[in-house]
Amino acid sequence: MVLKNAVSTFILLINIFALTNVARAGHLDTLEIFSPTMQKVSRCLVITPDDYTFSKKPYPVLYLLHGWSGNYAGWLTDAPQLRAHADTYQMIIVCPDGGYDSWYIDSPVDSTVRYDTHISAEVVGAIDHYYHTIRGPQGRAIAGLSMGGHGAVLLAIRHPEVFGAAGSMAGGLDLRPFRKNDWDLKGVLGDPGTQWQNWEDNSVVNLLPLLRGRKMPLAIDCGVGDFFLEANRAVHNRLIELEYPHDYTERPGEHNHTYWGHAVDFQVLFFNEFFHG
Repeated sequence: MVLKNAVSTFILLINIFALTNVARAGHLDTLEIFSPTMQKVSRCLVITPDDYTFSKKPYPVLYLLHGWSGNYAGWLTDAPQLRAHADTYQMIIVCPDGGYDSWYIDSPVDSTVRYDTHISAEVVGAIDHYYHTIRGPQGRAIAGLSMGGHGAVLLAIRHPEVFGAAGSMAGGLDLRPFRKNDWDLKGVLGDPGTQWQNWEDNSVVNLLPLLRGRKMPLAIDCGVGDFFLEANRAVHNRLIELEYPHDYTERPGEHNHTYWGHAVDFQVLFFNEFFHG
């Protein structure tokens, strides 16, 4: 399998940070994972329950993807309560690095951008190898904010053998309306004037028909003041047309850390219910 074979090529350095004066909060590890597909080292934050041990049953894993211009450490800044959530819900929370502006795809125009493969194979493979995890889609969920919301749903749709549930918070779920922007979509998708099919093929809203026949739990939420609101509504309406069950929420808020720093609490609860059935 890709996951097993990829593990043997990893260079993994684990730095364990000592946590003091913190009641019932998860432990933090920072991993450095070598990516064979991109030929570089990428960092990853791992939060384990306070009483994490190999002697217990394997743990479910929630992967949280950061947004555009962010990095692997951003989620803990926006939502420090994740440490408590890992402990309360007895899950491992993994925050990988998705690059500055990758949109979590294997770029068809830039061979150095391979974050679809990196997250779904290299990072998952490393986590399963070094941690006591449930090694199957029934024990893995993926969610993210903004660019990461797009990436989470995209990867879950494309890799049902890896992820069993997905969520998006303030996600950019349709890239096509943003031909002119400051997010370097052109850099990873190509010139929309000559390579428009790349934009079509990598917009989540166009991939939803692939969910037919599946039962992957899906949670989508967006603030009513967010510039991605219409894209989220379009995904919601398309899922209704497909008669695909999903959770959809609009709540007050804009496209900022205040919104997703709060929204993640509901998503963690959603995935805990998925893990425990």
